[in-house]
Amino acid sequence: MSSFPKKRRGFLKPARRPFDPDESFERAERNRNRINKMKKGIFILPSLLTLTSIFFSFYSIILAIKGQFLIAAALILVAGFFDGIDGKVARLTKTTTKFGVELDSLADVISFGVAPALLIYSWVLEPYGRLGWVSAFIFVTCGALRLARFNVQSVNPDMKKFNGLPIPAAAGMLATTVVFIEYMEINPADYRLVMLLGTLALAFLMVSTVKFHAFKDLTLVRAKPFSSTLAFVVLLALIALMPCVIPFLLCLVYVFSGPAFTIINRFRKREAPNPNAPIATIVEPSELKETKANTP
Repeated sequence: MSSFPKKRRGFLKPARRPFDPDESFERAERNRNRINKMKKGIFILPSLLTLTSIFFSFYSIILAIKGQFLIAAALILVAGFFDGIDGKVARLTKTTTKFGVELDSLADVISFGVAPALLIYSWVLEPYGRLGWVSAFIFVTCGALRLARFNVQSVNPDMKKFNGLPIPAAAGMLATTVVFIEYMEINPADYRLVMLLGTLALAFLMVSTVKFHAFKDLTLVRAKPFSSTLAFVVLLALIALMPCVIPFLLCLVYVFSGPAFTIINRFRKREAPNPNAPIATIVEPSELKETKANTP
């Protein structure tokens, strides 16, 4: 007889059942199926956000045809919001797929290529006739080429700079311009030539090699989180006070920042000394005389 006392089972503690390998396998299979169903739902979420962007941009096209330009321009900005968060949601949930990347590119052609081009043509370029719709077509074509080049170069992307103006920024520039001019009650016919040249300039900036800041390097935000938070709050307050003016100014500053920094960097490279160039040594006159005396 054993000398150790037998442990008594608690009154509310259930009895431990014997290990059943079949039951454990079924339980693990059920958990695996539940996780797979959850992953399928998460994969759908970024695609739904992308399709929402297409919906608002298509509705913007309908309103632009009807002549409701202010709401049509605002819907392009709403489409840009959903286009911006679908990629972040996919990265946060680790559900980035090749299908999502291709769908996002096709959505960008509609949301930021066709919709703003049709808006700017119906709003101010239609009196130019053939020149007007050709300018809008150039904008769409350059936007599509910009997206295709970005997809090809995304294998080794530069996290700090964009090669060429991003198509959402070009579409945002056109949309905020429409909102600003309609809000200020300015006659767009007085600036028809400016809008034509601006549309062509945005189109060629998209396919250019001008570098634009990507805002993906958050070293300043990490180094000074309090100052960055305060600046963000001030920016939100300004947008709330002047929602039709501040976005236009922000887009305008971003579009001009690329060419401005490109010119500044070129001047800096010209003025910077070449590190591989031989360093000229200054020879004193006394040393020169000694070398001449020593030579036979």
